Amino acid sequence: MPLLHPLPPSASSIPSPQQFTFPFRYTPHPLCQLAAKEVMDYCYSSKEMYPKEGKMFGVLVVEHEGQRYYLRAFSGIYNGSYHHEGFVPTIYDLQNPDGYFYEEEKRIDAISQQIKAIDEEFANNLDSIPPLKGEIKKELLILRKEKSNALQMWTFRQFRMLNAHMEEKDLTEIFKDFKSPFSVEEYLDYKEGRTQQKPKSKIGIPPGGAGECCAPKLLQYAYLHKLKPICMAEFWIGPSPKDEMRSEGNYYPACQHKCRPILGHMLVGLNVEADPMLIHSQQMLSHIKIVHEDDNLLVVYKPSGLPSVPTKDEDQPSLLSHFRQSYPECMVPHRLDMDTSGLMLVAKTPVVYKILQAQFYRHEIKKTYVAILDKIGINKIDTDNIDADIIDTQSAHKENVTSTNCTLLTEGIITLPLAPNPLDRPRQMVSFERGKTAITHYRFLNDNKVELIPETGRTHQLRVHCAHPEGLNCPIKGDSLYGKEADRLYLHAQSIEFAHPITGEFLTFSMEEI
Repeated sequence: MPLLHPLPPSASSIPSPQQFTFPFRYTPHPLCQLAAKEVMDYCYSSKEMYPKEGKMFGVLVVEHEGQRYYLRAFSGIYNGSYHHEGFVPTIYDLQNPDGYFYEEEKRIDAISQQIKAIDEEFANNLDSIPPLKGEIKKELLILRKEKSNALQMWTFRQFRMLNAHMEEKDLTEIFKDFKSPFSVEEYLDYKEGRTQQKPKSKIGIPPGGAGECCAPKLLQYAYLHKLKPICMAEFWIGPSPKDEMRSEGNYYPACQHKCRPILGHMLVGLNVEADPMLIHSQQMLSHIKIVHEDDNLLVVYKPSGLPSVPTKDEDQPSLLSHFRQSYPECMVPHRLDMDTSGLMLVAKTPVVYKILQAQFYRHEIKKTYVAILDKIGINKIDTDNIDADIIDTQSAHKENVTSTNCTLLTEGIITLPLAPNPLDRPRQMVSFERGKTAITHYRFLNDNKVELIPETGRTHQLRVHCAHPEGLNCPIKGDSLYGKEADRLYLHAQSIEFAHPITGEFLTFSMEEI
């Protein structure tokens, strides 16, 4: 089988994991790290695969006839093609010139050319298009939209995804109960300024690019060829996108928006690791501390790994659900990311909650964070399980890695506007076109320890402002979304200052941790 790649000889001493990788939160298995190194080396030594653009790659270690091999894949199109030698094929080939998709796209493009011809004919005065021409254009616009929507839904039905039981579902079946923010066409129209109306979420419409990421492609190929999946990892090769933070050689979880519904189906029948954060959250309940309590509110310490509020997973505990056992009416007027530790306010009554919320809205409550910064660079191989001569995973490609130096300024202000990444939530992106104002004051306490004071409270603001090349250019240590995994996210809400919502007394609380 030509797409099965042998693992290097050093893999023979590394045992296989007992369970398959939980793809949304994982530490890459040493077998996957060895395979990833080979993929990166291959890309940089091949003219066809040399990274002209940054792209997510993936490896899947499999067992076939008692031997271990690995498969390799890339997400979407790479260097202009869905097809590259030695990489698993796309689940449905949209580039096939003899296929229905290609032919129907040509028909839709022909309609667009007719519309363009009408516009060019009356380019100087579009308001004076003759009624007959105007009616023709209107009908063409409706026809183009109908054909585009029909082609999109037809395409989704061609992606027929398997699981380990060889049960098949197409994307329309998989996403029928999931919310998709909007179609790719609507997103591009909004992003590129062709429409001012922000697209609305839809139920049951798969997002653009669904089924084209590494993990679904790898699993589909394994199932089709009767290969047993062992472990899997995804990693970035090439330059970082302008509006996202992706670092060369770093490992990343599967995307939530496109891949979580798909992998929810495709992993059925495999013995998959439990979500490590679910287990961690349950353990963290005993680490909650009450720093201050009165009749109206609580100042509490939230440990890293515990959500502030309940999530979609009913089994996952949260800080709020923990305190509602004692105070049924309590609410939290602000949140910390699940991975962030530190001080939070809990309002015991709705009245106090509204007052505190208003104070946050007016920026009257000051929060100070402390973070330990990591260096942008390469994840290291597990040295306990791998021979020393191959430990330096991607050292040959260091010239392609973004500079590891943090800003030379000891203090300053970061003003990078932030917006949700609509195709990979919960990740945020820097966007000067549609982002909201985000302001962070910083002050270095030593070489890699920094004090952060947010003036605004955007999602992942501190994490993005630290990681982005135009920010501090240094991800926070342990940031699995914008940097690389560690034992925890080293971001801590160290102090909070506010006026008591009932007495008006100015209060300050501080708790050091990192």
